[in-house]
Amino acid sequence: MGPIHLFDVASRVNHWLTVRQSAIAQNVANVNTPGFKAQDIKPFESTLEAMSLAMASTRSGHMTHASGIEARTEFGPDEAGEVLHSGNTVSLESEMSKAGEVNRSYALNTSVLKAFHRMLMASSKG
Repeated sequence: MGPIHLFDVASRVNHWLTVRQSAIAQNVANVNTPGFKAQDIKPFESTLEAMSLAMASTRSGHMTHASGIEARTEFGPDEAGEVLHSGNTVSLESEMSKAGEVNRSYALNTSVLKAFHRMLMASSKG
């Protein structure tokens, strides 16, 4: 049986969510800092596209798979916020909404992994 890459993808999603939550926390911590520019993380879809996931081949007639999975998470300016008179671009409501999105995404990722783990355990028991 070949490697199961779902765990690797789920791990990368969790890493991306951790980095995004850190950026949100930094934005919230600097909500009253004059001139602070809010930052956000590029969507995971762009990270996933850069990973080039591929199928594993078990026979010579199967399609080949790409190697060298490398993904980076990049910061960028947050375009959702408005600029206050102090030059600060952090919107507390927007940041709390993003924190909720991260929480929901983490819960979904965890649920998918639990279901996959149960399925894997049930299939290995016979």
